[in-house]
Amino acid sequence: MSSQPNTEDIGQEATTGGPGWGGKIEGQYRKIKEHAETYPYVWGSYILVYGGFGLWLTYRWRKLRKTEDRVGVLQERLRKLVEAEQSTNSAVAVTETNKTSPSAD
Repeated sequence: MSSQPNTEDIGQEATTGGPGWGGKIEGQYRKIKEHAETYPYVWGSYILVYGGFGLWLTYRWRKLRKTEDRVGVLQERLRKLVEAEQSTNSAVAVTETNKTSPSAD
């Protein structure tokens, strides 16, 4: 009797997926599914809390990206203004040196 495998064990092994990664994953999935069906309020609270946390993180991430985009636009605009100011200052300096330098008359 002990040399023959129990038919219940064989049936249970077949339903849990057997050895290997696939069997382990399937067995863990079945455990989680059974727990979720047994305690739906616990899983509902998990979804509510972690889902809310995920939404908040998404909101903050998008707000950060928009702020970075606005800062980039402002930096570009400031860079162009500084370049324009430097070019006008250099043009004025060139014309002033031309006026003050003695001519070869």
